[in-house]
Amino acid sequence: MAIKVRFFASLREQQAAGLNQIDAEGIQTVAQVWERATSKAAMPENLLCSVNLEHRQPDAAVSDGDEVAFFPPVTGG
Repeated sequence: MAIKVRFFASLREQQAAGLNQIDAEGIQTVAQVWERATSKAAMPENLLCSVNLEHRQPDAAVSDGDEVAFFPPVTGG
């Protein structure tokens, strides 16, 4: 039972890994995936999240076998 976790851009650099797997036991939401994958680091404001390649909010449900990805806010000029 596992959830794949991907970090992109600056988040990848901060986490020192682009892909992790966490134990799915006890995990129900995207926010809980973030907590477990980052050792309870504070979730950045405006963090973009996806579950199985679909945009989701931090309170969205996750299941065993899902892929959860985190992206920093997108800016441009």
